[in-house]
Amino acid sequence: QVQLVESGGGLVQAGDSLRLSCAASGSINAMGWYRQAPGKQRDLVATITRRGNTNYADSVKGRFTISRDNAKNTVYLQMDSLKPEDTAVYYCNAAGEGPNYGIMYWGKGTLVTVSS
Repeated sequence: QVQLVESGGGLVQAGDSLRLSCAASGSINAMGWYRQAPGKQRDLVATITRRGNTNYADSVKGRFTISRDNAKNTVYLQMDSLKPEDTAVYYCNAAGEGPNYGIMYWGKGTLVTVSS
């Protein structure tokens, strides 16, 4: 069983920066961040493979950076130049491997609020 624990959300002003962290227990492969704004569907923000290959949503390219520390089984999301439209609950996601292969895991989410 894999557990994901997120941290780092909060209230910031437009233009500020924030860093999210997600620590995973268990065997995992690719990790990523998704977000869900009030009344909207959950959307991809960024993903990263174990080798460090990354993928970003167009809306965050150039502002957000995803990274991971494989030794710590932790993924990070550095968010710069935040905008009010970035306000959402951010969820950590991980793909299981080994005995957990084929299973997608989710964290409980951390709220990011960007005021104008």
